[in-house]
Amino acid sequence: MELDYSVGQILSLLQGLGIEKNTFVFFTSDNGAALISSPHEGGSNGPFLCGKQTTFEGGMREPAIAWWPGHIKDGTVSLQPANVMDLFTTSLALAGISPPDDRTLDGMDLTAVLLNGSHKLVNRPIFFYRGNEMMAVRLGQYKAHYWTWSNSWEEFQHGVNFCPGQEVPGVTTHDQKEHTLEPLIFHLGQDPGEKYPLSVLTKEYQEVLRSISAVVQQHQKTLVPGMPQLNMCDLAVMNWAPPGCEKLGKCLKPPKSAPWKCFWPH
Repeated sequence: MELDYSVGQILSLLQGLGIEKNTFVFFTSDNGAALISSPHEGGSNGPFLCGKQTTFEGGMREPAIAWWPGHIKDGTVSLQPANVMDLFTTSLALAGISPPDDRTLDGMDLTAVLLNGSHKLVNRPIFFYRGNEMMAVRLGQYKAHYWTWSNSWEEFQHGVNFCPGQEVPGVTTHDQKEHTLEPLIFHLGQDPGEKYPLSVLTKEYQEVLRSISAVVQQHQKTLVPGMPQLNMCDLAVMNWAPPGCEKLGKCLKPPKSAPWKCFWPH
């Protein structure tokens, strides 16, 4: 209710200022519901497996809403797979700005889907990473898991569970399991919950594996690793003086910068 209200306030302000037809609004999330929270606070990912902190559909898949009166037709629905990195490339295109040519951009321009209502889907791959490890790849309706891991035994035994009540034998694992020779492949259209991997003996599995393997090989061949931005932690960079703290006399002085190597058990 709070989120619905706050978004409504933003849209109402745009309309009140008379600039809604010149403003592109995009609403989405960076992850699925955090099922680790209590059942009444963590939210629900519907039919999708697990939640935030995993590379299963419940952890990575979320809806999006694009709003731009006079440019995006009301009520249209697209099944085009996309990711938040596409927003950078798309925003440049909408602004008529050429993307920089001194770096590799992972994002795709979505203007054809957004503005023209194109129902022709671009068969682009989506890569699911956990740290530096490519865990899974989606291509069209198929998703191949090269590694599976929900959370560590240590976390699980301390009550940390990213897949409460959703354990799937051989799929949700508390040790990082390698499937690189025979990845687990799911048809998300028929099995959005990732419960029934295709049999490796079927023709369908072999054909899909060939297609996805070619995509993975090209991806790994051209991949340019970036500098990790979550590998160091520093309390000094936290917000110690949020807006309004002066009036309340609650502003805190940040501590001396003392970065350390972050530890991310999941």
